Amino acid sequence: MGNINKCPECNCENTYQDVNLWVCPECFHEFDPSLSVKADDDETQDAPVLDSNGNVLNDGDSVSVIKDLKVKGSLSGIKAGTKVKNIHLVDSKDGHNISCKIDGFGAMYLKSEFVKKA
Repeated sequence: MGNINKCPECNCENTYQDVNLWVCPECFHEFDPSLSVKADDDETQDAPVLDSNGNVLNDGDSVSVIKDLKVKGSLSGIKAGTKVKNIHLVDSKDGHNISCKIDGFGAMYLKSEFVKKA
């Protein structure tokens, strides 16, 4: 009995079916293989990264931060209106899709929903 439903998290082949879902005994991830295939298809199509106003962002653009942002490990955060030059777009599962360098803070990741194209 060959199992073709590998775990999408850890790629384990020892998955088993529990009612409508498949379960991985190694990482305990539950998944529906029919939805996983559709999600993979959606991920291959690169959706444009949009700023807070709906403008498309590209690598090398300059943006402005639209609200004060707290930074872990820093007493002061990034103030609204801070300009960031030469951004790089990255794929990230946690929503931080802009890689940049900010004067006084160094390299960091930002969410596109908190910036506007300058």
